[in-house]
Amino acid sequence: MKKVIYSALAIAIIAISSCGNNAEENTKAASKKTEVQKEPEAPLAPASERITLSNKGVGPIKNIELAAIDPEMVKRGMELFKTNCSACHKIDKRFIGPSPKGVTQRRSPEWIMNMILEPQMMVEQDRCAKDLLVEFNGAAMANQNMTEEQARDILEYFRTLEE
Repeated sequence: MKKVIYSALAIAIIAISSCGNNAEENTKAASKKTEVQKEPEAPLAPASERITLSNKGVGPIKNIELAAIDPEMVKRGMELFKTNCSACHKIDKRFIGPSPKGVTQRRSPEWIMNMILEPQMMVEQDRCAKDLLVEFNGAAMANQNMTEEQARDILEYFRTLEE
């Protein structure tokens, strides 16, 4: 009699423990099915095409008020661009770095100036700048040691390069 009770008890323990494992396996299988059934996230547009006008970037420029385009600033900005930037940036096409054409429609004025003034800090701390670095094969923008006035002149020039 004791053997029958012990055998029944052993069978019950085995049955209960195997049901527990199946429940756990079923839960794991269900979660795997859920993972497989998730919709894939849409990939972000390339950083050079993204519009991030609310992002001011990181650096000294916190707020810029733009007025009518100043032709004198544009002239200075164009010369600064030709001298300091045109080795890597071409107006009408992608080159070592992105084209500045239309950049004011994609980036805030503060972001543009912070990128000119503090390219290293921007690449370290700003998501869009990091993504641009990746998109352009790790070609980091050189710090040209521009003053805020020079960066503002370049920004004014960029404002004339609408797409």
